[in-house]
Amino acid sequence: MANLILNDRTIRLHRYPHQPDDPLQPWDAADHYLLNQLPEIRSERDSGSPLVVGDAFGALAVALHANEPVSWNDSHLAEKALAHNLALNGLSAEGVTFVPGDRDPEGHFDLVLLKIPKSLAQLEDILLRLRPRLKPGSIVLAGSMIKHTPARVYRLLEKCIGSTTTSLGWKKARLATATFEAGRVMPDRMPESEYEVEGFGWKLVNGPNLFSRDGLDLGARLLLNNLPRTDEPLAAADLGCGNGILALALAAQCPAASVLGVDESYQAVSCARRNLERAGLADRAVRFEVGDGLAESDEGSLNTVICNPPFHQAQTVGDHLAWRMFEQAQGSLRQGGEIRIVGNRHLGYHLKLKRLFGNCEVLAADRKFVVLRARR
Repeated sequence: MANLILNDRTIRLHRYPHQPDDPLQPWDAADHYLLNQLPEIRSERDSGSPLVVGDAFGALAVALHANEPVSWNDSHLAEKALAHNLALNGLSAEGVTFVPGDRDPEGHFDLVLLKIPKSLAQLEDILLRLRPRLKPGSIVLAGSMIKHTPARVYRLLEKCIGSTTTSLGWKKARLATATFEAGRVMPDRMPESEYEVEGFGWKLVNGPNLFSRDGLDLGARLLLNNLPRTDEPLAAADLGCGNGILALALAAQCPAASVLGVDESYQAVSCARRNLERAGLADRAVRFEVGDGLAESDEGSLNTVICNPPFHQAQTVGDHLAWRMFEQAQGSLRQGGEIRIVGNRHLGYHLKLKRLFGNCEVLAADRKFVVLRARR
């Protein structure tokens, strides 16, 4: 746990998923900078409820609870972090309205606090979808750590919102203030990309917040070529399913399988559900759900888990999410069940699987990636 000190207030915060003795704090200097600048901006306007965008662990929304903020985020883990940290501070969950990333917030906002995401495509999509929710002269106050913010981020703010100024650096963070200029002709949102899946004859869609937006990444391709094939009944799950490609391929190659694809991204699951139709597999036992991995799955309920695990959460690189997925898989698999994963060679996933399962074998490898299998 870390305490965020704001003048005479102390806010208690956890990262989510919570890890005992976590060395990382659930807020950064950009969060602190945004909150420090807010009183000056609010004093100049009757801003009503602010819109908070991309608040990874709820630091901004918890701090602004008295102002009844609206929190807009594509991450289910961020949603759970917000609920957890509101409770940690004895605050009512009803004081914050959460809007998932596959929907647009309702109403109009005089003030927006935006944590700049890692992906420029995601940022542009957010800004375009934000425009109809702004009034002439509305302020978008955007913050991020300087090392994660190329100059084109500020040009994008200027293009999509309006006149933009940047602050001096503070504790390696910087803010940008964009004033909304109505009347510009802009698209409603970023277009989804499409790509064909060789060997399956599918053309799948990918949203702006999804990894490897313009095509199947090389790691996923290697795992795709090393998925189970059987006519026997199979209870399977794809952890971190993205746009659904691996779950759909598994269902196509195992026609008697029941397949669950789960992802923390609302946009990803929305894409996956449409891709189920595009792949012509809507009559199969395949479903896609937003969730916290296999946290809700029954012990021993699965034969097979496949996973192309993430190696970062927001801007933070680490293997804690992957490790948690492997632990969830271990608890959800039946005796004799298996997990198949793909990862960069240097990440050492084989050591984690051996530690959890007591065994691990290499199914395929190339210069960069390796596909591993472990059995319970």
